[in-house]
Amino acid sequence: MLPRTLLGYIWRHTGRHQLALAGLSILVFALSAAPLELQRRIVNDAIGKGEAGAIVWLALAYVAVALVEGALKLAMNIYRSWVSERAVQHLRMTTIEAAHAHGAVGGERAGVELSMVLSEVEPVGGFIGSSASEPLLQGGILASVFGYMVFLQPELALFSLMIFAPQFLFVPLLQRAINRRVEARVLTTRELSSGLLDPAGHRKRHVLEVFRLQMGIYRLKFSMNFLMNFTHHAGVAAALGIGGWYAVTGRVEVGTVVAFISGLAKVNDPWGDLVNWSRDLTVNIVKYRLLSAALERLGGVRPSG
Repeated sequence: MLPRTLLGYIWRHTGRHQLALAGLSILVFALSAAPLELQRRIVNDAIGKGEAGAIVWLALAYVAVALVEGALKLAMNIYRSWVSERAVQHLRMTTIEAAHAHGAVGGERAGVELSMVLSEVEPVGGFIGSSASEPLLQGGILASVFGYMVFLQPELALFSLMIFAPQFLFVPLLQRAINRRVEARVLTTRELSSGLLDPAGHRKRHVLEVFRLQMGIYRLKFSMNFLMNFTHHAGVAAALGIGGWYAVTGRVEVGTVVAFISGLAKVNDPWGDLVNWSRDLTVNIVKYRLLSAALERLGGVRPSG
């Protein structure tokens, strides 16, 4: 039997792999602030003092950190993909076995519904590989990089956080609107698939409805991306302006401003990845619930506690 919730399924069938992926995530984000400190030292200590030997050693250290971090990410991404594909395989086999065990593939309508359910398995299974390690990795990078920025220049870090703050308001609002449309689209697509076998079905209405819902999802998603990019660039502009003024007046070193701008760029990517993960989580919770309901109709497979 399938667990009642997506999170229950993830823990029951991939729990130990999620723990191993979490360990890799910790190793990756533990290195995330090191390149920023190396940049600062190259600009301030090495170039400022004109020591060629120090520049070479710091540059080699930067390359070594990048190599280790990249190798860990490579291993983690391959491992994630393996976990996802195993989950997809398990969900497919569960769906097929449940349908055959209860004779749910005998009719054309049941066959169409089975085909639709199988197509919905892939995105759910694909999410499982990164379900736990992704928020840990990106959240860890955010915490370590932002903590380093606070250490470098608390005033600049606080001002940058204020620039990012509106995202905490508009991202959840837009995401909830996207989730509602995703659920409606999945249900409408299933109705359309059933209507293909029914000459009297309202196929055209369903096609138009799917189009309307999909375009609504695109508009909300790309509007969210636009607002996130704008607030990021506003934060960079503020850091350049204030940081430049601080450097001119001698309150900070030039290398600190360089490291701070790099830190803002490094914060933007994990924040966007966290938003995408949150969107995938909520969408796949909806899809898993609909998948469980479809399995119950196909073969009487009731969710377990």
